[in-house]
Amino acid sequence: MSSPDFSYETRPVRVVFRAGAARTAPPDEAARLGLRRLLVVCGSRGESTARAVAEALGDSCAGVHTGARMHVPAETADLAVEAARVADADGIVAVGGGSAIGLGKAIALRTGLPLLAVPSTYSGSEMTPVWGLTEHGVKRTGRDPVVQPRSVVYDPELTLSLPVPLTVTSGINALAHAVEALYAPDTSPLVSLMAEDGVRALAEALPALVAEPADLGARGRALYGAWLCGACLGSTTMGLHHKVCHVLGGSYGLPHAETHTVVLPYVLAFNAPAAPRAVTALRRALGAPDVPRALWELAGRLGAPRSLAELGLKEDDVRVAADQVAGQPYANPRPVTADEVRAVLRAAYEGRPPETAEV
Repeated sequence: MSSPDFSYETRPVRVVFRAGAARTAPPDEAARLGLRRLLVVCGSRGESTARAVAEALGDSCAGVHTGARMHVPAETADLAVEAARVADADGIVAVGGGSAIGLGKAIALRTGLPLLAVPSTYSGSEMTPVWGLTEHGVKRTGRDPVVQPRSVVYDPELTLSLPVPLTVTSGINALAHAVEALYAPDTSPLVSLMAEDGVRALAEALPALVAEPADLGARGRALYGAWLCGACLGSTTMGLHHKVCHVLGGSYGLPHAETHTVVLPYVLAFNAPAAPRAVTALRRALGAPDVPRALWELAGRLGAPRSLAELGLKEDDVRVAADQVAGQPYANPRPVTADEVRAVLRAAYEGRPPETAEV
């Protein structure tokens, strides 16, 4: 058997993973980085947690900014950058889900300030150098090492307050990162191992959390899976799935995690014939022969939305959104035309069982 050919790049990041870490680790992590004036950023839902982190930072906290919004609108980023300037901050601590961490990244991108992350959902953004901004109804994304958090504090206790519906969609959103990493052009054996274990961890933890939301062990298992899936996304190139979700979120305002949850089975069904190794790994992780159908059934079994219509997309938007997706270059295991994107979106709009494409 010949050895595989691949490239793998990782960036320095310190991870602290333990229950209760959010109450004790941020001051230590700030001190390790030599930071003395940290601006804490969050959204309105996570404000109480963010203020607890701010209190733990003590005199090292330069203020709390609560303006994070989904998909990081450019005007929101402008206000946060100004808040960092007024506070004379020498670092940022993002507390919350993808919106808060995305806002922290936007500040880091504009100012070069180091970023620490204390995630309270399973978004995985904290493990990537990927940033996103929405302006004039269009979401732009890019990669820059300056936005990669220097330190990430994972505390399963922070996810206990996450409502069950968001627990499910946030977890499947994380799972989507691993799925695309498995068939990315720059995947590697290490990424494949992390992706498979991340999918397995989340697929096992999410049903347990629906049955018993206070199960801290299952919360930790889900957060571990999200960490692996986020690390996979940070090391590989995004494809059709993420492109579709960025367009639907940035241009049509669809909710982030829920959109990933709905779209994933349909994009995977389209790409499966061109990604046999990815499908084999997912079959092992999910214990199912038809992985697009298994993901669709998992979402339904856990009470998650299964159609774009449920999320508010209008039928007339399907064609325009498909043209937007097809009109921009992105990596994907098989070529895709506007008509094929339209077919994927139509199936996701209707929420019917996914059917694996034939090539």
